[in-house]
Amino acid sequence: MSSSNLEMPVPPATFEFLVMSLRAQAEIQLGLVHFGPEEERPEPKLPLARHAIDMLAMLLEKTKGNLSLEETRALENSVTELRFLFVQASNRLASQSAPSGS
Repeated sequence: MSSSNLEMPVPPATFEFLVMSLRAQAEIQLGLVHFGPEEERPEPKLPLARHAIDMLAMLLEKTKGNLSLEETRALENSVTELRFLFVQASNRLASQSAPSGS
């Protein structure tokens, strides 16, 4: 069996795949998706997460009126959910770094 038989097929280049790719990037940077042992989970990388979320928001703005209802909903839902998750991750990091006591 050759190595080319083991390769995964490349998905079609669709708008939905682009949205899901950017969403996955944001989720990874927020620390929501991790491959490996739990004790090796990296800290969220908020600037990189914010960049992926901003890219989705820019797509939403630039494509207004040119998407199907399903595409619009997928993009809007992704931006809204990721912004909420970003705030949660930011708050969690802030509470972890805040001095205790006082």
